[in-house]
Amino acid sequence: MGIHLIGGGRDTDAYQELYGPFLAEAGEDPAVACLLLDEGDLPEQSDRWAAALTAAAPCRPFTVPILPGAGFDPAVLDAADAVFVGGGLTPAYRAALAGPLGRRLAERPLPYAGFSAGAAIASARAVVGGWLADGVPVCPEDTAEDLTEVAVHDGLGLLAPAVDVHAAQWGTLGRLAALVARGTVASGVAIDENTALTVAADGSTAVRGAGRVHLVRPYDGGAAVRSHRAGERFAL
Repeated sequence: MGIHLIGGGRDTDAYQELYGPFLAEAGEDPAVACLLLDEGDLPEQSDRWAAALTAAAPCRPFTVPILPGAGFDPAVLDAADAVFVGGGLTPAYRAALAGPLGRRLAERPLPYAGFSAGAAIASARAVVGGWLADGVPVCPEDTAEDLTEVAVHDGLGLLAPAVDVHAAQWGTLGRLAALVARGTVASGVAIDENTALTVAADGSTAVRGAGRVHLVRPYDGGAAVRSHRAGERFAL
């Protein structure tokens, strides 16, 4: 099943382009489990994502609240044809979902879409926040997710490269490049807002949307970046 990673953004005109392929893969009128972190705005989040997904294609979204500090029972996915994980505090999403959701999707693969935090936790090693690398600033402080030093923890394991999001808009490409350069992660992709990266089951990729997907690999003791626009494909 495909993995669809969206780097953030709220452009309503982009909904069909960003989410349509994910829903098409899930089948006709799919039931989509929307895993959303409850930070006090769950009704608003539920309405937002129901509107976004149904604007992209006919589907039946249903909200699965993720409570900070609580466990996650993957049995709630029994009736789902696809899984969508929303945005919010990345460390909280990772703490709740990395083990149980990762194991469930390994046992029963479903089309997966992650928006912002949901994209970041999809990788085997998830970049969850921070703005300093060994005390040196590598991205703006207000992108740090309430962390200081950059932090990488086990994620869902759906793909090998690390993922960072809001790349052009929040300046997080520098964080990912620093992690690759020092060997904390082997490689990674940083995704702009209103931009999606699809990774198919055979490992092939496709870029959609208004921005770029930036592939970061180690090079000569540092890191090299190659940016890919909509319609381009590349090997991870």
